[in-house]
Amino acid sequence: MRRLLLLAPLLLFTVGCGVVQPSDAEATDAAREVARGVGERLYGQRPRTAEEVGRSASGIDGVEVLRVTGTSTHDGDGIDVVVRTSGSAYNGWVDVEEVTVLRCFAVRVSPRSEWREDPRDVDCPDGPPLTFAPPPEPPRLPSEELRAKLPRVPEGGRVDEAGIRRTLAALDLHPAVRTEVKAGSGRVGVLLSVKGNRFDPQDCLLARVGPGATEVWVPSRVQRMPGEGGCTIANALAPLPPPH
Repeated sequence: MRRLLLLAPLLLFTVGCGVVQPSDAEATDAAREVARGVGERLYGQRPRTAEEVGRSASGIDGVEVLRVTGTSTHDGDGIDVVVRTSGSAYNGWVDVEEVTVLRCFAVRVSPRSEWREDPRDVDCPDGPPLTFAPPPEPPRLPSEELRAKLPRVPEGGRVDEAGIRRTLAALDLHPAVRTEVKAGSGRVGVLLSVKGNRFDPQDCLLARVGPGATEVWVPSRVQRMPGEGGCTIANALAPLPPPH
């Protein structure tokens, strides 16, 4: 017992002098885990520009983007994002003071990146965090205008394909909106679409004009995924069954 009493002041002295300081390392590990989460959020095969990657990273809670290098995820080695994160831990010996640190890490974003890839420890660059403009709004697809302008053909009537093309031209659509018109089986199908990125659901609007019925609709999200055929003129003329 006497020996333990003698050792106790020595342990306290050692902690107080900074020889045993596990809290700083644990706080750094916590900051690194936040940076690893940035890599998880940015992981994927979809091509993105440096602006898109930086904007996405800056929108994550507790993350500051200090530097972005590279032009595109699919060019060269991809994109490196330097982020500053914080981490906290309690001193494991005295358990009374929380230690918080700010650390910087480089996160690589590339098709060759590994899931939960370890971020690299780096020195924090000088200067304030980067800011990014909001992404441009995609052109609006005029569903209400199209529904109002398309003709209603009576039962037994004939659909005027040329007239429908003139109706679309009169809508003064955004240049990024692609239009397609096709006739088949006495009906005319219409497709308005915006170019997709081959990974996310595509924006499109379908219409079908036939004797006795004029329909305008947006396919389901599942059908608008790449390869599902929802945003095609064929789906306008002969709609796919709803997904189960």
